[in-house]
Amino acid sequence: MKKTYIKSLSALFIVLAAWTAQSCTGEFEEMNTDPNNPVEIAPALLLPNAIQTVVDRYWGHSTRYERLNIDAAMCWIQHLSRNIYINAEGDSYEIPLTVSSGTWNRIYTESLVNFERIKSLSAPDAAYANSNYVGVALVMKAFAFSYLTDVFGPIPYSEALQGTAEVSVNSPKYDSMEEIYAGLLADLEEANTNLVVGGAPISGDILFNGDIMRWKKFANSLALRIANRQAAKKPSESRAIMAKIIADPSTYPVFTSQSEAAHLQHFDVIGSRNKMFDVFSTRSDWNVSSTLIDKLLALDDERVTIYAQPLADGSYVGLPNGLTDAAAGTFNASRIGTKYLSPVAPSLLMTYPELLFIKAEAAFDGDIDGDAAVLLEEAIEASFEQHGLTMPADYMSRIGVVSKEAIMTQKWLALFGQGVEAWVEYRRTGFPVMPPPHPNAVFSNDGVLPTRIEYPTSEYSLNETNLNEGISKLGGPDNMRTPLWWVE
Repeated sequence: MKKTYIKSLSALFIVLAAWTAQSCTGEFEEMNTDPNNPVEIAPALLLPNAIQTVVDRYWGHSTRYERLNIDAAMCWIQHLSRNIYINAEGDSYEIPLTVSSGTWNRIYTESLVNFERIKSLSAPDAAYANSNYVGVALVMKAFAFSYLTDVFGPIPYSEALQGTAEVSVNSPKYDSMEEIYAGLLADLEEANTNLVVGGAPISGDILFNGDIMRWKKFANSLALRIANRQAAKKPSESRAIMAKIIADPSTYPVFTSQSEAAHLQHFDVIGSRNKMFDVFSTRSDWNVSSTLIDKLLALDDERVTIYAQPLADGSYVGLPNGLTDAAAGTFNASRIGTKYLSPVAPSLLMTYPELLFIKAEAAFDGDIDGDAAVLLEEAIEASFEQHGLTMPADYMSRIGVVSKEAIMTQKWLALFGQGVEAWVEYRRTGFPVMPPPHPNAVFSNDGVLPTRIEYPTSEYSLNETNLNEGISKLGGPDNMRTPLWWVE
């Protein structure tokens, strides 16, 4: 009887073993899958935060010591000036290392890695196959990478975001800006093809609410920005790209009004508010720069009423850049306009006026067909309309002769708020011409308006060999005085 019992147990173990083996290859995984913790996250869940992160970093991130646009670029380009903490937060051309690391780390790890994942998840043979998600991911990757390379110079691009690939790359090489720009333009061409109006719908799109035509217009408008930016270095290629886009609006639609432009609409809810509101409504450390206000007043330009708040007597007075805290305290200067203090004010990525300024410059340089003066007038008019104003009939006569300086100075005025973009264009063209420093101004960086920001210290410890190769492609030391590739 005992032997029979043992045999029965043995038989049972064999059956159980067979069942277990079958279950491990069949139903076991299904039985042990937690529906509340999915193994694969859908693109719709990844998209909102990926967009939000890069928009916040570009427009006005609210974390102190990480605000590249507000503390650094908007002061360097003399849209804003600081009246306190001047030496510590940008206005004197000195920034904490956290500006560099925060910009680098967040865009790579919270935006770009997720856009790459969305692209992979939405590929034709993937779980969430949808060419429109692929197109959106390509557009936002192009925007984010162009932001990073225009700020740092050479960066990891072709081997970036491959940490979880089948053949993983954990120490990516640095690509030159020329190589990156070529890749971005190719990505935007691919995005335009993948974005199919009337195709499969997408969710999680906090930028355009699933409007695929607006994504196509952003893709092609962004391609014009990038092609124009490299035009002095690669004229024939850039001219061909711009001509192709402009000549075929049905295939390559672009912005035709500010309502179509790339801007993130905010809501008065914690976490969704305009980041400039988060900063400027709680602190009074900034004034509008005297460089900007003086130029607007000289032109009798009503945009001063949007960009700045009047003093008690109704006048507009700017604060010179780079003053010591003590010297700045002697000024009574205008604060930023109330439009930028609204929690629901949009964050701007690319505007319709900017597109028209790009066309005006390209026409002036002979890169596209068109009358530069007419295009410049349209651009200025669109900038006034963007702020609910009407351009004066005689405004063009106030500018004088249409020149490269006139075009870029007006573009600088129109880009208020987009400090990074205005800083890029100043470094590229040298315009507008900045006034001499105030006698009480004290600048770091050998008195040179920064040409870039330094690589984060983490790259020296985690990717030093490739970083050194990147610095060799930069063409100068890793400091804030080495010019970037597209300088004219």
